[in-house]
Amino acid sequence: MSFCGETIDSIDQALDHLSSEARELYLDTTVPVLDEPPLPLSFYRDHVSPNKPVLIRNGLQHWSALTKWTPDYLREKIGECTVTVAVTPNGYADAITEGKFVMPEERQMMMSEFLNIMENPDQYKGIFYIQKQNSNFTDEFKEIIGDVEPDIPWGTEAFGSHPDAVNFWMGDMRAVTSMHKDHYENLYCVVRGWKKFILIPPTDAAFVPYETYQAAKFREKGENFIIEDDMETCKVPWIAVNPLNPDLEKYPEFEKALRLEVTVKEGEILFLPSLWYHHVQQSHGCIAVNYWYDMQYDIKYNYYNFLQSMSNINKRSLVNL
Repeated sequence: MSFCGETIDSIDQALDHLSSEARELYLDTTVPVLDEPPLPLSFYRDHVSPNKPVLIRNGLQHWSALTKWTPDYLREKIGECTVTVAVTPNGYADAITEGKFVMPEERQMMMSEFLNIMENPDQYKGIFYIQKQNSNFTDEFKEIIGDVEPDIPWGTEAFGSHPDAVNFWMGDMRAVTSMHKDHYENLYCVVRGWKKFILIPPTDAAFVPYETYQAAKFREKGENFIIEDDMETCKVPWIAVNPLNPDLEKYPEFEKALRLEVTVKEGEILFLPSLWYHHVQQSHGCIAVNYWYDMQYDIKYNYYNFLQSMSNINKRSLVNL
């Protein structure tokens, strides 16, 4: 087969060609920045439809949360509320540890206790992070919902639907979100501190290695944390590399992946398109609210699944050589 006169003799060459052509035709080399929120039509045309991220400044200045959400305010408003907190010994929840996919220990505690931990993290065993998702903001933080919007109006109009979930995030600077992808259009809003994202486009899926891991959970036991196998959960496919320190000897293809870095600061919004791989670090005590809008399961989703299938076939064929 051939593309524009170039002969393609293998799946491997076709996957390389897809990646390079995407970079030549439409992908940016850095995440573009808008100084104000876009109009719904231009947002859809320039970013949603082509599946491209964008950083939006000055998009949250009308939120009272930007000035209100101090530790004292949160203690007063929700200090007695019970919240769900992920606890790990290493800061990696839902990530690969010791050759297993390990989920965090989840604890219920009052928000005031969590704030105490954020103020004196070295006095506590473990790394704490509010990261439950599943619309935890509307479930566990009802008393401060009015400090933000129920949705992002220009996003809601562009997506043609209201958010499926609204999530609240707050945690230790040592808490890291391992690389993964979501089936959502994500508007990620930072209220305090900053978040640093590493992004990889779905057109580079062939270069992002997956392995299958035994599911497990962290559990505090005595003075230490142990890892317990979760026998009720099937084995989990997960990304096998840490982009902060990738094992390129074992996974050399990962070096081909386009990696974009963007830091989202207070008052800024990152549009993270569906199916983009992302890895996240944060400042200590960072607070964010994100809105998940359901993605369109259209021809782009079909193409992405086809790409994944071809990539998996290619990897199996290489193993069998």
